[in-house]
Amino acid sequence: MSELTFLLPQNAFEGPLDLLLHLISKHKLDLYDINIIELVDQYMAYMNDAQRIDMDLTGDFLEMASRLVYMKTVMLLPRREEEKEQLKTELQGQLIEYQLCRRIAAHLRDRGGESDLFVRAPQPAPPGALPYTRRHDTEQLLLALAALKGKLLVRQAPPKKSFSGIVAKRVVSVSSRILFVLRRLKVGAKLRYEALFSKKYEKTENVATFLALLELIKGGRIRLDDEGEITLKKTGRRAERG
Repeated sequence: MSELTFLLPQNAFEGPLDLLLHLISKHKLDLYDINIIELVDQYMAYMNDAQRIDMDLTGDFLEMASRLVYMKTVMLLPRREEEKEQLKTELQGQLIEYQLCRRIAAHLRDRGGESDLFVRAPQPAPPGALPYTRRHDTEQLLLALAALKGKLLVRQAPPKKSFSGIVAKRVVSVSSRILFVLRRLKVGAKLRYEALFSKKYEKTENVATFLALLELIKGGRIRLDDEGEITLKKTGRRAERG
């Protein structure tokens, strides 16, 4: 796979779905038959690159990373065909719907030059409704509309610093979670998969733990069976002593 390059942060993506569509288009993946494992690798490469240049990532990007890593884990496990298809179908449906919305938005944006005024045709009053007979000055209506827009902007775009305490996150390395997993295991003993994750851990810690498990499985240091139990494999001197 060629090295990934990104234009950051001036061309930052609007959200994780926007980024996924960009990766699918950039690497010519089939939106209707996504290679989840390849897509996860590309997404995580973007996340690592963003952290390297200290780009501020929102919780949506981190949540999608956790979701994709879980999907990759399921794809690597045997006898999980039904769950694999369900997770894949849900993600494809979201991406297709988001792509359609982007196309419609682009079409409306292109038509914006034709007219700056859009008026809805008069609608019939519901049965039994009393007619509205008051009349208002046009300038007053415009001022009321401007005030309403101002209130909406205040609601939708609060100062960035007001979220600093909420979105502040601690960087957790995968290597530290590898040590965390290995310390919980003993040769010959079994550990439940769920025991490595807890609500008391931060989201970034759980994401790093997912990646640590994949690295340990890939390196042949641990084994995860169909029942969700993890065992530590005997390697090197331990295997000789056994």
